[in-house]
Amino acid sequence: MAIAKQGDKVRINYTGTLEDGTIFDTTVKDAGCCDDDDCGCGCDDDGCEDDGCGCGDHGPLELTIGNEDFFPQIEEALVGMAPGEKKKVLIPAEDAFGEYDEDEVFAISREQLTGDIVPEVGMELELTGDDDEPVDVVVVEVNDTAIVVDANHPLAGEDITYEIELLEIL
Repeated sequence: MAIAKQGDKVRINYTGTLEDGTIFDTTVKDAGCCDDDDCGCGCDDDGCEDDGCGCGDHGPLELTIGNEDFFPQIEEALVGMAPGEKKKVLIPAEDAFGEYDEDEVFAISREQLTGDIVPEVGMELELTGDDDEPVDVVVVEVNDTAIVVDANHPLAGEDITYEIELLEIL
């Protein structure tokens, strides 16, 4: 039986979970992600809306081991696996989406908002940083003169676990 090695193109299924078991990313259609909205995909009676959590992207992922197409820990875990084999891989926060950084929570004047934006807690905005690069933020507080935003990745500070299954070596 063939086993996966560096440079192989493979097809995998995966399910990513947080420490409390919440699914935040999956390629497995019946993983339960959208059945009970565990991952915040915005699911309703019409089904999933893919908002980047992976729940709208059902179906196996193809990647080349070593090309850094996915987390390096996942690609490393695939080496030596045979089709049909499953593994769980824990990725600590610092290697996943980074540690939560309080410095990434900051206030901006309401006067800096353009257009007819009426900020609300939970609203996602794209700001322009000092280097003219876009910065995605979430509004966490609103008052009369300013809004407080959080530029941390939504999964910052979270240890994550992926259950992977090697489906085939292509």
